[in-house]
This record gives sequence, C-alpha cells and structure tokens, in this order.
Amino acid sequence: MDGRVVITGIGTVVPGATGVKNFWDLLTSGRTATRRISFFDPAPFRSQMAGECDFDPAEHGLTAREIRRTDRAAQLAVVAAREAVADSGLDLSGTDPGRLGVSVGSAVGATMALEDEYVVLSDTGDKWVLDSDHATPHLYNYLVPSSIAAEVAWAVGAEGPTVLISTGCTSGLDAVGHARDLIRDGVADVVITGGTDAPISPLAVACFDAIKATSPRNDDPGHASRPFDRTRNGFVVAEGTAVLVLESLEHARRRGARVYAEITGHASRCNAYHMTGLRPDGAEMAQAITAALDEGRTDPTEVDYVNAHGSGTKQNDRHETAAFKTSLGEHAYRTPVSSIKSMIGHSLGAIGAIEIAACALAIEHSVVPPTANLHQPDPELDLDYVPLTAREHRVDVALTVGSGFGGFQSAMVLRRPQAAGSAR
Repeated sequence: MDGRVVITGIGTVVPGATGVKNFWDLLTSGRTATRRISFFDPAPFRSQMAGECDFDPAEHGLTAREIRRTDRAAQLAVVAAREAVADSGLDLSGTDPGRLGVSVGSAVGATMALEDEYVVLSDTGDKWVLDSDHATPHLYNYLVPSSIAAEVAWAVGAEGPTVLISTGCTSGLDAVGHARDLIRDGVADVVITGGTDAPISPLAVACFDAIKATSPRNDDPGHASRPFDRTRNGFVVAEGTAVLVLESLEHARRRGARVYAEITGHASRCNAYHMTGLRPDGAEMAQAITAALDEGRTDPTEVDYVNAHGSGTKQNDRHETAAFKTSLGEHAYRTPVSSIKSMIGHSLGAIGAIEIAACALAIEHSVVPPTANLHQPDPELDLDYVPLTAREHRVDVALTVGSGFGGFQSAMVLRRPQAAGSAR
C-alpha cells in the first residue's frame, strides 16, 4: 500500500438540499437556506433562526423502528451514508466487513432526543427528580454519542474500527482525518466517514444565546449569516450531515472506482487559550495549515482555493484571515476564499465534513462557491472572499479549515486526482 487515500463517494443532507446534486446546485447558485426556526416556538430567544433540513426519515427509507431508536443526527448520517456508498459504486457484499470502518464526527450528539426525554421525565421541568419509569428504552443510545457511529456501521455492515470523534466544530473534519489515518496505517481498506449534528433544540439555542455567539438578525434570517461582511454579528446555527467513502488508492484502482479527490494532508492544533476566544494572530490555525501542507509536500503557492471556517463572528473572520496570510504568505492575496456557512449556516460538528464535500466538488467542477450576503466588505479583511457569485476557477489543490470551541484548529488539503484514478 502506498499510503494514498482518496474520496470515492459523497452523501449529504443540508439545509435547503438533500443529496449531493442539490447540495452543489444550492452552493453554486448562492442561494441561502437559513430561516426562522420551525421546530419549536423561538419567540423567547435572542436568536430565532437556523438552517433546518427539510428531512423526513421515513421518506428516505428509515423504518419505524430505526426512527424510534435514533436521534435525528443519526438519521441524517444513515441516509447520507447510504447515498455515499451508492455514489461510490462500492459493492458492500463483496467487501470484507472486518476491513470496513466507520469514523463519524459530532459536536453535540443526540441533543434533540435527550432534550425531548428530559421534558417528559421532568414533567416539562417542574420536577427536579426525574421519573425513570417513563423513560424510553433507547435513552442509553441518546446518552452515548458513539451510538451514532454504531448506527452508520450497522447500516453499511461495517465490522472494522468504528469511532465517534468529538472535537467541537472541527469534529467532522477531524473524523475524516482519522479515517484517512486508519487506511494509511493498514487497519482498514475502506472507511465510511463524515460528520453529523442536529442541534436545533431550545437548550442548544439558549446556550448560544447566553454567549451571544449567534446572530440576532431575526427580521432577515435568509441574510443573517454574513461572513467577512462589515455588518456581521454572529453565526446561524444549523443541522446537517455529509458522509464520504474513503479508500486506499490501491483499493479504488482495483475496483475501477471514480475518484473525487485525494486527501494529502490533515493536521490539528489547540490554542490552549480560551474555551470560545481566539487569538487575533491565528497562529495555531496557521500551524495546522502549514503542517497539513507539509505532510503532502504541497507548496503554499499550489493552493487554488480556501474553504474558510467563515462563521460570521468578528473574531473568527479576523483570526483566520491572519492565519491564511501567515501560512500562505503573499499567495493568500491571490487565492479565492469563501464560506459556505453563509448559505447553509453552521452545523457544528457536521460542517467540517460538509465543507470537505464542497471542496471535492469544487475540484471536480472547477467552480468556487461564493460567500453569500457579502455586500459590505470589512476594510480590516483584505483577501478575495468571492462575494455573492460562484466563480469558474480551476481547483487542483483545495485547503479547508475548521475552528472549534475548546481552541481546536484543524486543516485538510485535497488534491485533484490526476494519477489517483479516473475522475468523474
């Protein structure tokens, strides 16, 4: 095995779009999918909007039993996993299940199911002592986030290493990085990997309200997520998932697989500084970017596109702009940078995997998705943030980054397949 790892299948469920084709159409159109929360009455909250998926698990083939025992985050992941496997052309019946692994990232696990159970057991919060007699028999599955990875493993018949990665908002990106390492280390031939989160619940919304991380622009939810814009005032929370099929290049070649991109580098750092705060110089993110580039022997001048974390908070946008300048040097000023969170919101631990999918599609189609809602550039931010409209641009090397609560900073480098296999 030569250690090279490639992406051969993609599945997505995101706000405004179910399925990869619809996802890419949404991104390249610059259409936004954030709206007023419909899952519950958001009137009491400071931020009353979110990126909600129009998703009915039964319509996507989940059985009543599967729906009963799983949280929405797991349901999203299972549906995306099935799409990714179908997209890859992988014959699971002919795959050694012991060489098939799963690596899923999630920041908040089964948030919605846990909150629903608490409401029942506490009699809508009136009782301090919870009455376990009324608990669902599936409560343990909700409590332990690894059950999400187990559901994906059961859906695809994986008997190899199965893990749940939780590193805040870099969870999905780091889960894909871990999947790549499993293949490089010879532990698995194929890994089903990605990220999923469904955090649109009163508790989660209240938590972000408390630290004023989310935008209060409730009168215009479709334009509330404004990364790099002078008027930005916080992110818009969202749900969603992306699942990828990763294989060793050797395994992909043997079966004649189509290849989206090769993952050439991944690195993660922690700022050991503040739970939610970021150093303005972006040093830790810059270190992660440099390490990811070095791992794949990629010169900074080879980077054709940067998929930014781009959450829409003032400190994040300054932080990563500084990181790009430090890690890419003068080339940063010549490199398109954009944030898809402007269109689909911030789905916490899922977004890193969704952004990897976007990078793979940008490489495949030679199109850079735009930063929506960027009408008033911040004079402090002076890179090319691809405002409003998608841009035709050949992408041979894409860099995607993530920044998470706890000080996590991660970066991944993807390269056009070239000799890695037959492109689409």
